[in-house]
Amino acid sequence: MTYTLPPLPYAQDALAPHISAETLDFHYGKHHAGYVAKLNSIVSEDLKQHSVEEIVAKGPSNVPAGIYNSAAQTFNHTFYWNSLAPVASRQAAPSDALNALIVKSFGSFDAFKTKFSDVAAGHFGSGWAWLVQEKATGLLKIVDTHDAVSVIHDTTVKPILVCDVWEHAYYIDYRNARPKYIESWWGLVNWKFAEANATL
Repeated sequence: MTYTLPPLPYAQDALAPHISAETLDFHYGKHHAGYVAKLNSIVSEDLKQHSVEEIVAKGPSNVPAGIYNSAAQTFNHTFYWNSLAPVASRQAAPSDALNALIVKSFGSFDAFKTKFSDVAAGHFGSGWAWLVQEKATGLLKIVDTHDAVSVIHDTTVKPILVCDVWEHAYYIDYRNARPKYIESWWGLVNWKFAEANATL
């Protein structure tokens, strides 16, 4: 199997002014593309018959580090692009059903937004802030993962949304002001994608 860079679900300038076309040129066109190319160059014969998601789902302790990191970065970035939608076409707020689950899980939408922003802003170093759903309870929770690590090897949860907090996601537009990037991220959240991932 040859792994390919999935196309962006929108034009490269479609997230402006929150995230610039220049950022997407580097983030998608250089970083994401680089992870896909690296995966193709190092994947082992026994793993190349598996999809990227299948490789990542095996977990970092069961896959050589270089292969896991490249596959996880490929998956995480694809999930991130789909977690975003252009302002002009996005659903501005979660549906009643998804909002009800958010309120049930966190007390209120504002409490959820504050907690998610705090986790994303407070994450030390490179990584990801995830909204996930617990399979056992159906409730939503917020987790962060470091570096390339994904959440999909955790069979107790499923990912709903993700915010990339690696510096390359925001440094061109916001320099070191990660909280400003996170606030702009809220203006791009793809609530339809989140609802499609959730069990309501």
